[in-house]
Amino acid sequence: MVQTKNLGSKETGAKPRLDSYGKKAIAAASIGYGLDGFDLLILSFALSPIIAEFGITDTEAGSLTTLTLMGAVIGGLVFGALSDRYGRVRVLTWSIVLFAVFTGLAALSTGYTDMAIYRFIAGVGIGGEFGCGMALASEAVPAKLRARATSLVAMGFQFGVLAAALLSAPIIGAFGWRGLFIIGVLPAVIAIVMRKRLHESPKFLEAAAEQTEQPSALSRFKALFSNAYFVRVSLAMIILCAVQNFGYYSIITWLPRYLSKELGFNLTNSSLWTAVTIAGMLFGLFVFGQLADRFGRRPAFWTFQTGAAVSLLVYSQLTDPTMLLFGGFVMGVFANGALGGYGALLAELYPTWIRGTAQNGLYNIGRAIGGLAPVTIAWIASNHGFGFALTILPCIYVLAFFTMFAIPDKRGAELD
Repeated sequence: MVQTKNLGSKETGAKPRLDSYGKKAIAAASIGYGLDGFDLLILSFALSPIIAEFGITDTEAGSLTTLTLMGAVIGGLVFGALSDRYGRVRVLTWSIVLFAVFTGLAALSTGYTDMAIYRFIAGVGIGGEFGCGMALASEAVPAKLRARATSLVAMGFQFGVLAAALLSAPIIGAFGWRGLFIIGVLPAVIAIVMRKRLHESPKFLEAAAEQTEQPSALSRFKALFSNAYFVRVSLAMIILCAVQNFGYYSIITWLPRYLSKELGFNLTNSSLWTAVTIAGMLFGLFVFGQLADRFGRRPAFWTFQTGAAVSLLVYSQLTDPTMLLFGGFVMGVFANGALGGYGALLAELYPTWIRGTAQNGLYNIGRAIGGLAPVTIAWIASNHGFGFALTILPCIYVLAFFTMFAIPDKRGAELD
């Protein structure tokens, strides 16, 4: 067996701390996931001018996000298995380059069809971001800091989203919607630099050294449902990830258009209100990581699922600009604050040899189901208005609340 140096995690009594590798791993995963967030939100802000230029319906426009997320399912399955075979860092780099190139190509679109193709392939690359980054971060830190580490990775995603919310309006004003997608090429350069500065996860290297032969990608995926325990937790994680993504993409895809179309806000004001909601998400992610590591996974998830249901219901009734600003922040705290917790849960539920497959595969299956949100919300809104569409979202968090009973709480457990 090849001996690997214990990098990334140092536990000293009751106060575990990170070494330089752990910090670099979290930073790399956060940057990769942040680029993912930036890419996904620029499409939301580009929807209105794309609708106007291409002459497509709201439902067709919403399907561009759905197609991106469907591509992410394929990417999640493929890149997840690849990360279990070739390593977290290497495959994370591949996925970033793929989505960056096809995001840039979207700027050349002449209509709905080629835009849809570019977005789908970009989605394949995006599918690798969550699982590779979360697996890398979770393997590089002490057990007592795991939820905080994966929440920091999720915060990277929201910083990317926040950057898109703040930059989209001025970029569209200066260069049109195509300028947003041209900027999307830059992550390819960042990925190459990042790959040269970070070596592979020691936990992955140790597990790989113990294997006498490499299982196939199909074998790794089948292992996620290989016995009663894995069937239960895998199905539960798919439901939880579907709820997370359905709620998030319902809000983040259509909130700018809801604010502008139904409440009369211009693009700049819509960006401000969306940015405040995202700021709430960032705060929620930080708080969730602290709660999950200190008090357990279930109490943290139940608190945030309840808060999401209540805050969404209240937000859908607001019309005053100031109250919308405050309500958006609170809604953001609970609707997306638990995102980082999924990385910790998936890391703890599965052994190293299938951890990447579980992280990417199960999360992106949930993302695919959640990816129906933009089209579903558009269809409901076309008949009843966006305000009504928001009032039905709390129901999904009730489902998630009860699903948590199927997930064992492994706070502080060492990874297999």
